[in-house]
Amino acid sequence: MTDQTRPRWAPGTHILWRYRENGGGTGFHIARPVTVVRDTDELLAVWMAPGTECVKPVLSDGTPVHHEPLATRYTKPRTVQRDQWHGTGVLKLARPGEPWSVWLFWEPGWQFKNWYVNLEEPLVRWSGGVDSEDHFLDISVYPDRTWLWRDEDEFAQAQRAGLMDRHQAEGVREAGHRAVRAIETWGSPFADNWPRWRPDPAWGVPALPEDWNRTPAHVST
Repeated sequence: MTDQTRPRWAPGTHILWRYRENGGGTGFHIARPVTVVRDTDELLAVWMAPGTECVKPVLSDGTPVHHEPLATRYTKPRTVQRDQWHGTGVLKLARPGEPWSVWLFWEPGWQFKNWYVNLEEPLVRWSGGVDSEDHFLDISVYPDRTWLWRDEDEFAQAQRAGLMDRHQAEGVREAGHRAVRAIETWGSPFADNWPRWRPDPAWGVPALPEDWNRTPAHVST
């Protein structure tokens, strides 16, 4: 079954948005319950509400990953822990087969802040949600159409730590340049009306399932 022929999730459905461990790991180190906004052949849009219980990676002693110096950030042993998404919610947009998703952020009071292009493996769907692998490198895009690379230092360090080889890194960089071309031509989703979108007030905050890290029996791309 292809992504174009599989059943679609109805708006309001709760699913998981997960990221696999980098470097060939088989487990998941990020899991975020989200609510489906739109699911079509062209676009999956989901909402991560403020206060959502998520899973995130931490060092084995509980230290937040970003508190560890870059030189050892990807070599020290890790585990995962449950936490809440702090701040305002995030709208995530992904098109089938595209090696990035676009996230929208707001300041308190629904003042639109920016888009965030998260470079990643194309999403793989399963019955309970979508899975990917983060590629470290990102792009911030602002309402005045300016943009800038994010996390280039982490992208470089991930390569030094052996979490991606040269061939994969070149593919990620090329995907980033393709994303930049989409930004500079100001096509979808940047030209769309998503900054004015608002969640349905009737939606609750999805719960994190106890089996959030289960491996799907069947997946489709």
